[in-house]
Amino acid sequence: MTDFEGDEGMNGAESLLETLGHNGIEVCFANPGTSEMHFVAALDRQPHVRGVLGLFEGVVTGAADGYSRMLDKPAATLLHLGPGAANGLSSLHNALRARVSMVNIIGDHAGYHRGLDAPLTSDIEGALRPFSDWVRTSPSANSIAEDAADAIGYSLSGQISSLILPADTAWNTADQYTRPAEAIAPTPLAGDAAEIDAAAARLRDAGPRTAILLGGRALRSAQLEAAAQIAEATGATLLAETFAARTERGAGRPTVTKIPYPVEPSVELLKNFDAVIFVDAKPPVAFFAYPDKPSVLTAPGTTFFTLSPIGADSLRALEALQDAVGSSPTGNSLAEAAGGSRDRSSLRAELATAPVPSGAITAAKLAAWLSGSIPENAIVVDESITTGRDFYAQTAHSQPHDYLGGTGGSIGWALPVGAGSAISSPDRKVIVLESDGSGMYNPQSLWTYAREQLDIVVLIFANRKYQILRNEMSNVGVPDFGPKAESLLDIGNPAIDWVSLSRGMGVPATRVETIEDLDRDFRAGVADTGPRLIEVLL
Repeated sequence: MTDFEGDEGMNGAESLLETLGHNGIEVCFANPGTSEMHFVAALDRQPHVRGVLGLFEGVVTGAADGYSRMLDKPAATLLHLGPGAANGLSSLHNALRARVSMVNIIGDHAGYHRGLDAPLTSDIEGALRPFSDWVRTSPSANSIAEDAADAIGYSLSGQISSLILPADTAWNTADQYTRPAEAIAPTPLAGDAAEIDAAAARLRDAGPRTAILLGGRALRSAQLEAAAQIAEATGATLLAETFAARTERGAGRPTVTKIPYPVEPSVELLKNFDAVIFVDAKPPVAFFAYPDKPSVLTAPGTTFFTLSPIGADSLRALEALQDAVGSSPTGNSLAEAAGGSRDRSSLRAELATAPVPSGAITAAKLAAWLSGSIPENAIVVDESITTGRDFYAQTAHSQPHDYLGGTGGSIGWALPVGAGSAISSPDRKVIVLESDGSGMYNPQSLWTYAREQLDIVVLIFANRKYQILRNEMSNVGVPDFGPKAESLLDIGNPAIDWVSLSRGMGVPATRVETIEDLDRDFRAGVADTGPRLIEVLL
């Protein structure tokens, strides 16, 4: 934190920004309007907060999501009244499901103007509550610093805070303000000792029929290592949530099996376990309801143990479970003591990639190629949808990397999350894997890539269809459909020219049709700095 001295005559927006900067907020992703102009002007007086412009609010909230996933700290956003906030809600929904830290600042009309029912008047609090964990309207210039500190403190535990800033709160003099308010993070939740003991007893008695399901921050290296040692000691299986915000993986790191998206393979996997231990995760369910398919994916009668509740200190809970089952990096495992022969290295990935394919591009060839192409320490943002169904499994033994996945199911998240990831980690290469249909939800992200010169390589997988919806037609029991339905699942007429679109936004782009050309252009993009897009025709 940095100390500031109070400034006589400081307005509410300036005291707000000083409080943000004092409490570690370094970036504000913004798409402002008239009611936020005093906040925008105050940025010039606040050297600790960087403003980053997005051309659409979904880019703004999505970028803040990516930033927080990588740093486990909040960014701020600046949105314009209710409609501006509404434009950002899709990405905000995903951020809420990713359990990231975020502080949204939403401008509003001056208090005396709201009663006039001007065109942009709306119920901003009502719109934001389903997409935020904390919502407040700041009533005066003298209260805004304390309100901002409350918003930041609440967000630090992996929550979404939304603070509404009326225009007169921003422009009026904060004559009682002397210094920035301090943000206080909530006390972290702790695992229940009795639940830890019960989970340990279960593992000692029936480890091989027990799964440890990891989610949230439990998919970071330290937690994965502790979980792997427990699994090695007891014979348990490590699973990951289907939709995990960020997983640290690749060569040298423990491996986990991700629960599949489709219902049938998920049920087939989970029927092998009579008990599931949740670590920053919750019971897995189907993404949608389907006729004649279960919504609950675990087998009937499965016993659940909540080792670490959502948002709790998952590392501490896993270490307590290690102590309870007697596992350690060097000690004999329970599985070995019982005569088992589980290899201690079996849960850790060794660097191994599939043979490099050649010729025309297919989904299978892409997965094999990608396994050997991810650069060390990259951040991989994957919204490849149907094209990338095998990407996660194929890249388990790639170079060490962070893998960012979809969380809330609202599509078009990868391009803006890539922007926030790159801004959070400028020393790392970001690889965005995006499908052509989803990419069109937030293509304005490319402009921010160019403006900020972000070190990102984007692969757009262009099958010119909403293939996921074609698959879902079959899943809901409608395998055959006619031309009207077909027209709503086809985006190839006209075909989207991603190369022209990208270049028009300032990002160099190429189009490829063979693995050889893809490999050449991708390696050139990795070797260079700044943004680049490759349209991959399928």
